[in-house]
Amino acid sequence: MDAPRTGGDLVAETLTALGARTAFGIPGQHALGLFDALRRSPELELVSARVENNAAFAADGHARRTGRVTPLLVSTGPGALLTLSSLQESMASSAPVLVISSQIPRAGLGGARRGFLHELPEQSAAFAAVTKSVFTVRHTSQIPSALAEAWRAAAAAPAGPVLVEIPQDVLLEPTAVPPVADVDGSPVPLEPRAELVAEAARLLDGARRPVVLAGGGVSRAGGQRALLELAEALQAPVATTFGAKDAFPWEYPLSLRSWLEDRHTTDYLQSADVLLVAGSGLGELSSNYHTLAPRGRVIQVEADLGKLEANVPALGVHGDAALVLAALAERVTRRPADPTAAAEVARVRAAVAARLDAQDLAAERAVLAAVRAALPDDAPSCWDMTMLAYWAWSAWEPRRGPMFSAQGAGGLGYALPAALGAAAAGGGPVLAVSGDGGAMYSIAELATARQHDLDVTWLIVDDGGYGILREYMEEAFGEAVHTELERPDFPALAAAFGVRSTLTTPERLREDLAAALAAPGPHVVVLPMVLGLFAPTHTA
Repeated sequence: MDAPRTGGDLVAETLTALGARTAFGIPGQHALGLFDALRRSPELELVSARVENNAAFAADGHARRTGRVTPLLVSTGPGALLTLSSLQESMASSAPVLVISSQIPRAGLGGARRGFLHELPEQSAAFAAVTKSVFTVRHTSQIPSALAEAWRAAAAAPAGPVLVEIPQDVLLEPTAVPPVADVDGSPVPLEPRAELVAEAARLLDGARRPVVLAGGGVSRAGGQRALLELAEALQAPVATTFGAKDAFPWEYPLSLRSWLEDRHTTDYLQSADVLLVAGSGLGELSSNYHTLAPRGRVIQVEADLGKLEANVPALGVHGDAALVLAALAERVTRRPADPTAAAEVARVRAAVAARLDAQDLAAERAVLAAVRAALPDDAPSCWDMTMLAYWAWSAWEPRRGPMFSAQGAGGLGYALPAALGAAAAGGGPVLAVSGDGGAMYSIAELATARQHDLDVTWLIVDDGGYGILREYMEEAFGEAVHTELERPDFPALAAAFGVRSTLTTPERLREDLAAALAAPGPHVVVLPMVLGLFAPTHTA
């Protein structure tokens, strides 16, 4: 006789009906009913991580690469809480992660303090600041609708993580609910108000020198084509934030690229008589540490209502960036080709290059160039909070491959697990880049890479410590303390996991990295090197 279907089966069936094919997570005692149901779910594959925060980063990387909601399955209490710092990154970077956590039995909900294992007075309260919303299920009949609503909330602009918690006894409980087939998690498009689009178009048409700053919301919404059409129509130069490096063609004559930490770029942006900020809240990094002070009118297009005018006065257009850009491209008056704008862009780019040329940074620029040359044009890359990533935010040429980093919340340990999540989506190699400090946060996931044979090459730049913090402390205090680290023999440690490794040099980096990326499966490349950083301009 077949075993009865349970609440866990309803979860698996609902996720499959919503379109999920890959989930990430780690089993735990209260969640066993869910994980048992996965073996009866032929279409839903689990990538099992070693630590919950890394499973959450992996779900983030998968969600960013696919643009789809990605399930994260964890257990109650300690397992759930370990995801919080990773979900802060997903929240800040608008990655649609659907967290499904088990809970203590229903008898202990609501702060009853029954003393169940992993019991918290209010587990969901811990997630309030790092998720868009929380759903608590109390009966099996609620599972399909709760998951569909949570899926819709995670996907809706601005996308982000959502929590659904399901008690242990509900996951184990037999159910008479029929197999789930008719669920829809499609979000309602965030259309802008017509009068705001009309006013924005009027301002842009009246501008003598319009300029665009495109943020991550443009990339996430798939607004690249609309942005290009609008820029061509207005003959407007376009700069991109660090989270939107694929939003505008890098080599295009109107491309200011991403040197937002350079004063030449900042000065040019604030000189526009109309600055269109699309898909960005103009936060610390996007505004050159809040030194950007536009002198003309600002139009801010943003899906996150709380970010409208949070940093500068603007005509705030609440809406999906792709929809707003497309509407503006249709409404504005097309201008004739004007070489003046392209000449101004060329002057800004030349000034940025001259500033770098005046610093002793040839080795650092060569390393980044070697990584770019080794990585296939369409391959994704995932970057930790490390010195080379700080370079990449500004200087990395994206080509056709997306660049994902942890600059939303700024936590360590993102690169490897996010790359594993991106690689689980298939389609060729993925590059992860970490420093030795950040590498130790996620080193256990080499076991995940090996177990699932994921096509990830992990570049570890080993500078013997927390390189960024060392640089900051030396600049601020004249001496760095507690930044130097005892670290393992990374190639030997990789071998212990059954993962191939290469110890490289700056001269061999391009060749060694290219070879690692060309070979299927996981590979670790270690570059012992201390990198410097370009001089800041926001303090000048």
